[in-house]
Formats: sequence, C-alpha cells, structure tokens
Amino acid sequence: MQDKQAIISWKAAGIALGLLLTLATALVKPLGVSTQFVVSDAVVAHAVAEKFAEGNAYLANYGEANDWGVGYGWMLVFGMFVGGGACALVFRDKQPLADQGSLPELWVSVFGSSRLKRLTAAFAGGVLLLFGARLAGGCTSGHMISGISQLAASSFLFGVCAFGAAIITAHLLYRGRS
Repeated sequence: MQDKQAIISWKAAGIALGLLLTLATALVKPLGVSTQFVVSDAVVAHAVAEKFAEGNAYLANYGEANDWGVGYGWMLVFGMFVGGGACALVFRDKQPLADQGSLPELWVSVFGSSRLKRLTAAFAGGVLLLFGARLAGGCTSGHMISGISQLAASSFLFGVCAFGAAIITAHLLYRGRS
C-alpha cells in the first residue's frame, strides 16, 4: 500500500483534543457517550413503567429530567455521526483505502471480500464495545479521554484492558498475518 501523508499531525490532534476536553469539562461535564443510551432507557422506563424503573437497581440511578443534560448527550452522539460523515466526505480522497476499494487486503485474505460480512463484524464489534462500556461504567471516550485526564484509576485499568483485549483479538483473528 502506498504511504499516505497524515492529514493532521498526531501532536496537533492531541493538543486540539485536550483543549476541547478542557472546554467541554468547564462548560458542561466531561465527555462520554455510552451513558446517554442508559439515560434514554431510564427516561422511557420511568415514563412508561415507573414502578419497574424504580425497582431496577440500574435504571433507578438514571432517568431524572436533568439527566438529559439539555440535549448534551444526544447532541454529542449526533455530532459524532455528522462530524464523521462530514470528514469522510471532505477527506475522501485522502483515505488510505480510497484507491483500493473499501476492504483492507488483510481482511479480504482472511475473511473474504463480502462487504456484508465486514459490516456485520463492525456492527457486532460496536455492540460488544457498548455492552462492555456499560459493564465498565463508561465508554472509551468517557474512560480513556475524560477519565485518564482526571487520573481516575478505573480509567487507567479500562485502557489497559481495552488495548490488551484488542491486541489479543487481532492476534486470534489474523493468526499472526501482517
């Protein structure tokens, strides 16, 4: 594969992310996405079946009117889709796979060229990640960006476990191929 020049240096991106995190924490609260799904479930559960929601140890902690955070959580989720889509359109010619199709060669050599299989695997991975995020009490943005910047021990542990699991999974899936 042809070596591509970075669109933005990792140093500049890190500084920009740090400034964004500082601004978000000062103005609203630390960044995090997965909690919004729980908040939404709890708000609906409290509205539809309040006795059930109050009796559920997990949902009872969420669902208050102020949990919506004036749309903060869902605006962040929406912004991720819009921002990701906008960047994909603006920088589509600079994407590493733009000139080869949309599937990496290593994926094709191990799993075949089915786009449906690739999309299914990506979706399943996202579902597992969201489940794990809620099990861990926060998502990668909440733990690894916001939590580590606040020196939370649980976030450091989450980071080690997330990267460890990713490395092991990649070795198992690709069986040492590179």
